[in-house]
Amino acid sequence: MNWNLDSSHTTVAFAVKHMGFFTVRGQFKKVAGTVLTDEQGAPSKIEVSIDAASIETGDAQRDTHLRSPDFLDAEQYPVIRFESSQIEALGQNKYKIHGQLTIRNTARPVVFEAEVSPAIKDPWGMTRTGATASGVINRKDWGLTWNQVLEFGALLVGEEVRFEIEVEAVAAQSEVAA
Repeated sequence: MNWNLDSSHTTVAFAVKHMGFFTVRGQFKKVAGTVLTDEQGAPSKIEVSIDAASIETGDAQRDTHLRSPDFLDAEQYPVIRFESSQIEALGQNKYKIHGQLTIRNTARPVVFEAEVSPAIKDPWGMTRTGATASGVINRKDWGLTWNQVLEFGALLVGEEVRFEIEVEAVAAQSEVAA
């Protein structure tokens, strides 16, 4: 079955250490994508596009810096992409999702752990499913190397980026009608 991400009910959130002790949290506000599932409802293919300029951390000056060439360079590289390459069933609706994450035209392998909810019918007759996923990347692997070493040795911006992803997907209408 083909599913489309419901962008108003999908969150791609991240967390990064600031000055070695404080965690800055943010999210990307514009996310689109599709999921293909097999006959049993298990995900078999995932493709996601994220508008790099939609990054928000609650601080306009920081957000502008994150969109700049020092980090995402959203003007030059407007889309962040994820495409799964392998999805391993772990049991109890849990999966290990392997794929390629492309940031600034650099594609690197990543792994996310996910838990998928059973499909339901919503009050409007649409078939929906949801998932929660998490993973960690090192931003330097994608050339996001801007930083400053502070007087006591900590980095101004941590290199490890933790992701927490909440997805709601709607079955494509052609799939429901079939």
